[in-house]
Amino acid sequence: MDLQPLPFRSPLIAYEQQAAVLLDGHRAGDPAAIDLFHGNHPQFLDEKIIWRRKFISASEICDASLTLEDARLALARSYGFLDWSALAAHVAAVTQDGPVHDFEAAVEAVVNGDLTTLEAALRRNPTLIRARSTRICNLAPPVHGATLLHYVAANGVEGYRQKTPPNAVAIARALLTAGAEPDAEADLYGGGATTMSLLVSSDHPARAGLSAPLVELLLDFGAEIEGRGVQEWAGPLFTALAFGKIAAAEALARRGACIQLAEAAGLGLEEKFMRLLPGADAGSRHRALALAAQYGHDAIVRALLDAGEDLNRFNPPGTHGHSTPLHQAALNGHEAVVQLLVERGARLDLRDKVWLGTPLGWAEHGCQAHIIQFLRSRGAVE
Repeated sequence: MDLQPLPFRSPLIAYEQQAAVLLDGHRAGDPAAIDLFHGNHPQFLDEKIIWRRKFISASEICDASLTLEDARLALARSYGFLDWSALAAHVAAVTQDGPVHDFEAAVEAVVNGDLTTLEAALRRNPTLIRARSTRICNLAPPVHGATLLHYVAANGVEGYRQKTPPNAVAIARALLTAGAEPDAEADLYGGGATTMSLLVSSDHPARAGLSAPLVELLLDFGAEIEGRGVQEWAGPLFTALAFGKIAAAEALARRGACIQLAEAAGLGLEEKFMRLLPGADAGSRHRALALAAQYGHDAIVRALLDAGEDLNRFNPPGTHGHSTPLHQAALNGHEAVVQLLVERGARLDLRDKVWLGTPLGWAEHGCQAHIIQFLRSRGAVE
């Protein structure tokens, strides 16, 4: 089974056909069908961590009694919709000329890097630059209201649209030149999300090597360097560090973003960190330990432990709070920090709160052979 995303103006019958193919694939035990059901049908998702798949086997999903309605629901959610009726309503709107069609066509141009089509659309309809998505999604809140510029960040919007074309900087420049508001907020991840906050936590522009150029461009057009909105990860610099986007973090630091204790710890700025440490509050020290361990800055980790930080406390919100410093150091291959934490008494049996893995399990996930060997030599188990 190979269900590729349909062209945005496809009729409902095309989605009906995909749902039928999906159901047939489930009945035949097709791995792709099983995976799509596992990742999208509420029956196979955790009740508390609603985006996480249940820890169940493929055979359990294969044995489940599923109907065409189940296939429709799973398929609709794979396209980012709340349910089949939301998908059907969207299809009805987008398959006729009007504002929904015009916006969705422009989104397609943004995510596919079709600069010519995008610029022509903006000339025909200048109001598109401030238009927002009306999709009813399977997230909270259900209407994220992203602008075209938000889609450049490739984060929080429909999964199949989270991609970064090679000319993403030119796409973003065209939108900003046409009047896009650089700090417009959308209801992604609960609300208050700007393009900058999404960009600096996004994998896709980072993998394309475009995070830093996009950060620079947004700043050139007036985006707040310390951020706007109510995202739990605070300012863009802290967010970039928490999500491992070092190029974006360094670009923000070069442009003058405020560097406090946690940011200095993440960037490995030892002298600045040591100057700030004596006057830092408990929350700042907690965040600093999380970032220093994540990035392998052992001298900073040592200073924080000497100052009394609890190495077995879970990281604070916004810094992979489901894990401990040892989980992060093990995953990222920071052998000196792993050894330091273990020597100081880090527990090897603590399991993270999402995937239920030990530090050894995280090292195995990250393919960190030397750390796996070291942790096993100290009695660690998965």
